Amino acid sequence: MKGGVKMKEKVQSFGRFLSGMVMPNIGAFIAWGLITAMFIKTGWTPNEKLSTMVDPMLKYLLPLLIGYTGGRMVGGQRGAVVGAIASIGVIIGADIPMFLGVMIMGPLGGYVIKQFDKLIAGKVKAGFEMLVDNFSAGIIGGILGIIAFLLINPLCVGLTNGMAAGVDFFVKAGLLPLAQIFIEPAKVLFLNNAINHGILTPLGIEQAGKMGKSIFFMLEANPGPGLGLLLAYCVAGKGTAKSSAPGAVIIHFLGGIHEIYFPYVMMNPILILAVIAGGITGSFVEGILGAGLVAAASPGSIIAFLLMTPKGGFLGTILGVCCAAAVSFALSFVLLKATAKDEDNLDEAKDKVKAMKGGKAVAALRKVNVSKIVFACDAGMGSSAMGATVLSKKLKEAGLDIQVLHSSIEDIPRDVQIVVTHHELMERAKKAVPNAQLVTITNFMAAPEYDELVNQLSGLASAI
Repeated sequence: MKGGVKMKEKVQSFGRFLSGMVMPNIGAFIAWGLITAMFIKTGWTPNEKLSTMVDPMLKYLLPLLIGYTGGRMVGGQRGAVVGAIASIGVIIGADIPMFLGVMIMGPLGGYVIKQFDKLIAGKVKAGFEMLVDNFSAGIIGGILGIIAFLLINPLCVGLTNGMAAGVDFFVKAGLLPLAQIFIEPAKVLFLNNAINHGILTPLGIEQAGKMGKSIFFMLEANPGPGLGLLLAYCVAGKGTAKSSAPGAVIIHFLGGIHEIYFPYVMMNPILILAVIAGGITGSFVEGILGAGLVAAASPGSIIAFLLMTPKGGFLGTILGVCCAAAVSFALSFVLLKATAKDEDNLDEAKDKVKAMKGGKAVAALRKVNVSKIVFACDAGMGSSAMGATVLSKKLKEAGLDIQVLHSSIEDIPRDVQIVVTHHELMERAKKAVPNAQLVTITNFMAAPEYDELVNQLSGLASAI
């Protein structure tokens, strides 16, 4: 059991590292997608001059941003610079966007310069620090760039072409929808960002560069399966699960925060079959109709889906989402009805949690003056931002002046006193901030921990 937990943590951490290189740069990907959709020959408003921006952005800007970010994640600002220099080595000379190469060279550049700085720490004479810093970054970056150009570039081109050929085989054979057998369960384990931004987005960008659109942008981000599941809870759910589902529908479908439906699957794990079936259906319909998006739809809302749909492609996009939702809804409805006698609703689950914790959903807080709370999730964007907003509102209503931030697990500020996170991410949060008090939740919208945390904080404020 412990081995399985550790393995899951490692997979989550690796996935988080991959997606961490892409997610901070999603704005640039969206900018490229919009420019592509608008100004290429088949775009909404073709413009020959403005369309010349598309290729340089795809081949140079986007890969360099990823390489820079990867270097910064490992080696700070100096790592970012060296990572970018090393990345240019795999970018130059390749006829394809070199996303795989920069995901290797960016972090490698950050790691090498970080190790060099450790090696010379305390050994540089006063007055020579800037000279050593600048020349070491330049020399190491240059060497890595040359190695990348001569060795890594051909290797990554071969690997990329190999993967592209493999994916092309599955697409032509009509087997791509079966990828949902792995995608949907992984999403529920909070690997959605790792899969989408760490694997599918780079593949999608390469395909979109050649064809003007890609189905890979739709595989994980399709809001249809989650929509169908939540609608089934609206009709056939019980207790708080049913009452909270309508709000979750809006947040999921319009806001694009897919994490909102994960707890509903966890409450009744057999429902994973419904979202898998919905995902397969959506991907099959999209493939048959030749659907695709011009860039990543992030967040995965229907609004982002429609904005990233190329001219003439709305039928495939809309039907892909609707069919996925319909199949997911139908199967979820049947499964909810079939398991109604054995299903624990959210209220019962909360009671169990409280019983296991001695009647409290939140352990007694230490008597300290709490000034900052961080809501943490895998990426630090969707679900944590939503949770931080909900908790901040409750604190203000209680008259408590406490700052609530949202952050990824790895970027939690070290001076924070309380961290709120999903129970699936608990172990990673403990390692990131071992001295902070941890509050874990299972449902972002209707967590009893919110109110209990506010009550305890109110009691502490009056006692101090």
